[in-house]
Amino acid sequence: MDELRREIEKHTRTLNQVKEEVKKGVMGQDNAIDSILKCIICNKHILLESVPGLAKTLMVRLLASTIDGSIFQRIQFTPDLLPSDITGTTVYEEKRGFYTVKGPIFANFLLGDEINRAPPKVQSAMLQGMEERIVTIGKETFPLPKPFIVLATQNPLEQKGVYPLSLAQVDRFLFKIFISYPSEEAEILILNQNSMIKRMDEYKIETVVTPKDIIDIQECVKQIQMSTEIKEYIVDVVDATRHPTDYGIEKGKYVRWGASPRATIGISMAARANALMDNRTFVIPKDVRSIAYPVLRHRIVLNYEGKARNISSDDIIKDIIDNVPVH
Repeated sequence: MDELRREIEKHTRTLNQVKEEVKKGVMGQDNAIDSILKCIICNKHILLESVPGLAKTLMVRLLASTIDGSIFQRIQFTPDLLPSDITGTTVYEEKRGFYTVKGPIFANFLLGDEINRAPPKVQSAMLQGMEERIVTIGKETFPLPKPFIVLATQNPLEQKGVYPLSLAQVDRFLFKIFISYPSEEAEILILNQNSMIKRMDEYKIETVVTPKDIIDIQECVKQIQMSTEIKEYIVDVVDATRHPTDYGIEKGKYVRWGASPRATIGISMAARANALMDNRTFVIPKDVRSIAYPVLRHRIVLNYEGKARNISSDDIIKDIIDNVPVH
């Protein structure tokens, strides 16, 4: 246990260094940075939703710059994008014959910008890589580099020209995070920084970790202790999204579909990541409650009445957290 504690302390210092480097260019978005780091620790993907102009792309680029030797790629999703523009294609040349040209999905950090502006056929090209970490091009299958993290951004559905993501794709994201406007104090710092005219090298981002360090952290988080009581609490929280009346959830009548077992696994992983970032070797109920919102909000599907009454999945989750007891 002492060895695990020392290892966690080392990784916590490293993650704090990464965060400080990213904050050189992005101010007032500490929650989003923390959430991205938790997803990286869990080797999972994150969905960021906000209006344009809140530094989502810059945040990911700065994060990738802190990792020595990491490969960063960006895909701008548009209605005319093809699946092969993401995965790659087989090309024929007279002198070389057939050969494979790999697409931008072969990266450590893949920024899928405005992912819901592409039609479902294009979005589905991401499914195999996100879940299995492999990509099939023609008759060949290729492994993706390690680590492989998708950081997708989407615009609110109320905007024009967007397609809702399928439940199968949404379920592959560990977190869904809403990025809000910065505070007035943070916006003054942004104004002074004037990041719109800065080049990446002007931020003077230092490389703090390597891809191997990231993989070591991902292995370490699996050793975080979780008691039987915490596991039962996680199962109850997820079960309450499926059978809300059994738990006295008042707004449960607005739920059409609850969360899948992937949410149970996701809460377990994310709670361990939260404990690691808090420099602990074990999970407590606070860890579960703090990550329940980003893990569950995109996995709870409301019925028509709930949508008509402007009920949000966060309202349901709040009711669940307030009503489901810890064993």
